[in-house]
Amino acid sequence: MRKLIVIAIALISIQAIAQTERRDRPERAQKMSNLSTEEMATLRTKKMTLFLDLNESQQKEVHKINLENATLHKTMMEERKAKKTKGTAQRPTKEERLKMANAKLDRKIAIKAKMKKILDKEQYAKWEKAQSKMANKRKDKKRDMNRKK
Repeated sequence: MRKLIVIAIALISIQAIAQTERRDRPERAQKMSNLSTEEMATLRTKKMTLFLDLNESQQKEVHKINLENATLHKTMMEERKAKKTKGTAQRPTKEERLKMANAKLDRKIAIKAKMKKILDKEQYAKWEKAQSKMANKRKDKKRDMNRKK
């Protein structure tokens, strides 16, 4: 009987810890959105430098790419936020979704080409592998969110 009570308490405490971690995620996302584009690009570049062992010239080139991406990301977020506050936010039509998906893929292709020029073969392979891992994580997360609905 004691063992059952101890196990039940352990399970309840684990569940409580997991829920508090989930609640912290939006706060972290909010903190990241408060960063300037320059700060976001610098952080991302430093992470990539540690991960890929970039030299100085590579860091400068990667920083330019990250700054472009951060600027684009920030403007898109602000546009969405403005539409939401005005109350004019609507689901995009099929054509708009197709246009956005094509634009996103074009940006990814351009970034991939730029990174291929900047990185050596080993670094590029490592970067590509990390990109595919992140894409799989996003897919899994999206799938999990759809299951909960």
